Amino acid sequence: MDETVSIARLYVLRGLYLLNFLLVGSGVCLEFIHRQKPWDQITGAAFGFWGALSLLSLLGIRYPISMIPILLLQLCYKALWFPLAYFPLPAAGRSSDLGPGFLVAIALDLIVIPWPYVLANYLKKPGDRWKQSRNVTSAVSRG
Repeated sequence: MDETVSIARLYVLRGLYLLNFLLVGSGVCLEFIHRQKPWDQITGAAFGFWGALSLLSLLGIRYPISMIPILLLQLCYKALWFPLAYFPLPAAGRSSDLGPGFLVAIALDLIVIPWPYVLANYLKKPGDRWKQSRNVTSAVSRG
């Protein structure tokens, strides 16, 4: 399996990070500036999350491979949002206008994320150690 990422894919990743920064960041800024009253805890946490996602997407422009987990997080939370929040809304007599935008974002994430790289580096590659090895411990104590 080829786990290298082409230069073209790097630029596409950078474009998606820029889009995230601009769209999510501008939405968060507008809500922050125009809010009429303090947010409840969940709304505040959601806007804090989106603000962090926007700022970390800015880092993704410079480090597109290192910030892939941000895109994976975005893909997961939007994909989970549909069965957990969007689909139950009609039963409660409510609707949401976020569905179409979230579907576009999910599609873009699925297309842009370099899946061979993700599989090779996040699923097949051995994980980091859970304990410090004895060699590292002795070298540090002698240090």
